[in-house]
Amino acid sequence: MTTVIDMMCRISPILAAVVFMQLANAAPSSTVMPSDTVIEASVDGLGLYQAHCAACHDGQVPRAPHMITFSTIGADTILNAMNNGVMRAQASALSATEREVLASFLAGEAMAPPKPILACADPLGALANSDAAAMQGWGGNAANHRHSDGTLAGLDRNNVDQLGLKWVFAYPGALRARSQPLVHDGVVFVGSQSGTIYALDLDSGCAHWTYSAGAEVRSSLSLGQLPDRDDPVLYMGDFSAIVHAIDASDGSLVWRASVGDHTDATITGSPKLHDGALYVPLSSSEWATAADPGYACCTFRGGVVSVDAASGELNWRTHVIDEPAVETGETNPFGADRKGPAGAPVWNSPTIDAERGVLYVGTGEGYTSPAADTSDAVLAFSLATGERQWAKQLLGGDAWNMACFIGEAANCPEEDGPDLDIGASTVLWSGAARDYLLVGQKSGDVYALDPDKGGAIVWHNKVGRGGFLGGVHWGMSANGDSLFVPIADTTITGRFTGPISPGIHALDPTSGEVRWYTPSVADCDGKSPIPVCDQGMSAAITSTDQLVFAGSLDGNLNAYDSLSGEVVWSFDTFGEFESVSGDTALGGSIESDGPVLYKGHVLVNSGYQFGARMPGNALMVFSLQPSADLAQSVADE
Repeated sequence: MTTVIDMMCRISPILAAVVFMQLANAAPSSTVMPSDTVIEASVDGLGLYQAHCAACHDGQVPRAPHMITFSTIGADTILNAMNNGVMRAQASALSATEREVLASFLAGEAMAPPKPILACADPLGALANSDAAAMQGWGGNAANHRHSDGTLAGLDRNNVDQLGLKWVFAYPGALRARSQPLVHDGVVFVGSQSGTIYALDLDSGCAHWTYSAGAEVRSSLSLGQLPDRDDPVLYMGDFSAIVHAIDASDGSLVWRASVGDHTDATITGSPKLHDGALYVPLSSSEWATAADPGYACCTFRGGVVSVDAASGELNWRTHVIDEPAVETGETNPFGADRKGPAGAPVWNSPTIDAERGVLYVGTGEGYTSPAADTSDAVLAFSLATGERQWAKQLLGGDAWNMACFIGEAANCPEEDGPDLDIGASTVLWSGAARDYLLVGQKSGDVYALDPDKGGAIVWHNKVGRGGFLGGVHWGMSANGDSLFVPIADTTITGRFTGPISPGIHALDPTSGEVRWYTPSVADCDGKSPIPVCDQGMSAAITSTDQLVFAGSLDGNLNAYDSLSGEVVWSFDTFGEFESVSGDTALGGSIESDGPVLYKGHVLVNSGYQFGARMPGNALMVFSLQPSADLAQSVADE
C-alpha cells in the first residue's frame, strides 16, 4: 500500500519549489486590551512532521523542498495546499486537526485564536525621558558592544546565583520569539511574530498597551526623545519593510514609513537611532523566492536608509551593490530570465561611529553569479549623506539562494554558497592606542579591521568551523577587556565537516589571542531529536565587566565568569511554563536575539521554530531572589 511518505516524495520539482508569500500589509492599530493564546500542540506538530514529512523534507530527497523553506510561507497557504491544492493526495491520511497542527508547525505560526491576556489594572504613569540602566536597542549602545554596566545592571559574580524565574509571558499566535526586549523605566517593550508590540510591566508582566504593526517585528525596538513631544518615542521595523514610530506611553502612532524599494525587501536587523536620524538596514526574502524555478532571479540589493526620526521622511538611501540588476541574456532550465548582480543583504544593526561620521554594516552572500564584491563584506557609509567611504570584502565568491536546496536548482548560482554571511553587528572597540572594528562571520572567522585604513585587517583568528547557523551568527559582546564570541558550529544540511568548537571564546581585542574557551555541552535528553536540539550558540550574547550571558539552541541560558569562563549560573528554558495570564508558554531554542540586563533582571526569549529548531513563544524574566537563609530569617521574624 502506498504510504504518505511515498506520495510526498513524488512532488514535481516545479510544484515543490516554494514561492515566498509576503505578509499582509495591514494598517497598524493600538489598544489597551492585549490578547493571549494557547500554543496548540507544537510538539505534536513535530511528531507529525517526523512521521509523515521528514523522510523527504530533511534533505534526503533532492526534489523535495527543505524543511526550513516552510518557515517563509504562511500557515494558511500550507493548509490550503493540503486541503485543496498540490498536497491534497499526500495529506489525505491526516485528519483535519492534524493538518492544521502540521501547517502551523511548518509555517512557524500558530493558527489558534487568541484568548485575553493579563491587562494592567492601573494606567501607565509618565515615563522618564532617559534611563541610565537601560541597554539602548539591539547592541546596547551605538558601538554595538552588547555590554551593560555591572553596577546599573545589578548583577555580579557574588549574586548571579540568586537569579530565579520571576514571570513568563506567552506571545500570542507565535511559535518563535525573536524580537529582543527593550526595558525602559520599568516597562518592557517588545515585538512579536504576529506583529504586535507589547508594553509589559517589569514587575508583574501585565500589558499596559499593545500596538499592531501588521507584520512580524523581528528586530529590537529603539527609544528616543523628540523635541516637541513630552513622551519618549519607540521605533521599530517590520517584515514588510515598514518603519513605525509610536508613543511609548500609550502605543499611539506617531508616523509610519515604507522604506523598501523591492517587493521582497524586509527589515531583520534593528534600526539604530542616532542624533535625530534612524538608520535602517535592509535585507530581503528573495533568497527564498528564488526557489521558484519560474522566478527571474534576482534583483534585490542590500542597503541602508536614513529617515528623519521626527517625521519619517527619507534623508538618504544607499545600496550595497552600486548598479541595479539587469538581464544577463541567459535563462534558467525552466525558461525564466537570469538577472544580476543581486543580494548582499544587511541582516545586522548598524554600528555608529560619531567621531568619524560614519556607520558600519556587514553584508550577506550574493544571490547571483558572480557574487558582488560587496557581498560578505564590511562597508562604511557617511552618516550625513550615505556615501560609501570604503568596503572590505572578507569572503569572495559566495553566491547562494534557496534554489540550491531544491533538486532542480534552477536558480542556484554556480558557486552554491557556502552562504557565510556577516550576520552579526560589527563592534567598534577603543584600545589604548587605536580603535578596532571587530567582525564575526558565519564561517567562524573573527577579524579586527582598522577603521582609519579602509578596513585593513589588523588581526584574524578562526575560532569555529562555521556553517549556515554560524560560526558567529547573530552577535558578539565586548567589555573593556575582552571580546566574547559565541560559536554555533551547527549545520542543517551536513555540508560543513570537521572539528567543531561550540561555546564561548574570549579573545584579546587587540591581538585576537584566545584567553579562554568554554565548550557548550548539549542538554538534549527528553527534548526534540538531533539535529533539532544541539548545543550551538547562535543567538547574540551580552556581557558586564564580570559576567557573560549566553543562550544556546538546546534552550539553556548560562552565565559565565568573564575572566575564567566558568559557568556560574544556568537555567533550562525548554518546556512548558505557566504564563502571567495563567495559560501555557512554551520554551525552546534560544536563537537570534540575546539576553537583556536591567537592574537585577535578565530577560530572554525562548523558542524558535525555524530550520527545525525547537519552537516556542516564551519571554522569560529572571530577577534576584532572596537567599534561603534570608527568607528563613524573614519568616522567623
